[in-house]
Amino acid sequence: MQFLKSSLFIFSAFLILGCKEQPKTDTKTTYNQVESVAKKAKLPAFKTNKQFNDYWYSGQAEITSYQLEQSRYGEIRKGTAVLVFVTEPFLENDQVKADQSNPSNINVLKLNATKKFNTGIYPYSIMQSTFYPVSNNQHALKVSASVQEWCGHVYTQLNNREQFQVTSHSYFQGEADQNFNLEKNSLENQLWTQLRIDPTSLPTGKINIIPSLEYTRLNHTPLKAYNAFAENKPGQYTLTIKDLDRKLTINYNPNFPFDIQSWEEVQNGNLTKATKIKTLQSDYWNKKSNTDLELRKTLGLE
Repeated sequence: MQFLKSSLFIFSAFLILGCKEQPKTDTKTTYNQVESVAKKAKLPAFKTNKQFNDYWYSGQAEITSYQLEQSRYGEIRKGTAVLVFVTEPFLENDQVKADQSNPSNINVLKLNATKKFNTGIYPYSIMQSTFYPVSNNQHALKVSASVQEWCGHVYTQLNNREQFQVTSHSYFQGEADQNFNLEKNSLENQLWTQLRIDPTSLPTGKINIIPSLEYTRLNHTPLKAYNAFAENKPGQYTLTIKDLDRKLTINYNPNFPFDIQSWEEVQNGNLTKATKIKTLQSDYWNKKSNTDLELRKTLGLE
């Protein structure tokens, strides 16, 4: 009798569970699960060596200029791009550059990436800043981007706290002033700095990624994570985001210091590309005299 009661209980429970609609699994859920596991697993910090320290802690920045062919409004616009990489101490709580030496400072590899090009009569100026820990075991601590042109200007800032905290301002209706949080996922902006520290650490395969702030602003695309697929071959990293009909290819030196030679971005069949002109090591913050204008010619920017 006891066995019969137990059997009836198990059978009833089976019927109840069987009547419930089972959760559907899709690709996005799978990606999120993979990302969630990755976030919980604390990766070991990157260990610098003499070669790395001699190059990145020399008291100078690495400045590289590029010939730019920017697709905008269905046409190719010629211009210039500049990538400025430099290490500096960073305050984790205030999320700004530290003015004084302190054991609690975080060493970051900062990238200031700029573009300048004209669309007909009026100019575009774009700048993105990424502050990425040299430890190479967490997301960028801060990313910001601004776009200026004669119609107006827009600004977006992402801070890495419990979640990604986003502040955004724009002159467009519907985009004016926004504050919101995002779940942490890989950031396209940080790929460029992560590559310079250790290209083998770049995410590959099926991933969730938040597109660059430049891309989302220029295309009025929601800032969120998208399903993507990434491949890393020696000297070439490719990121494909099917939902955005977008493919980014970064060509880099496979040997230290893993400098970026060129990149291409294909979006809806339109190609944007940048090709290296010149690299210069300089403490540029001290090169502010009129006599230093010659350095712009060295970089091919004049």
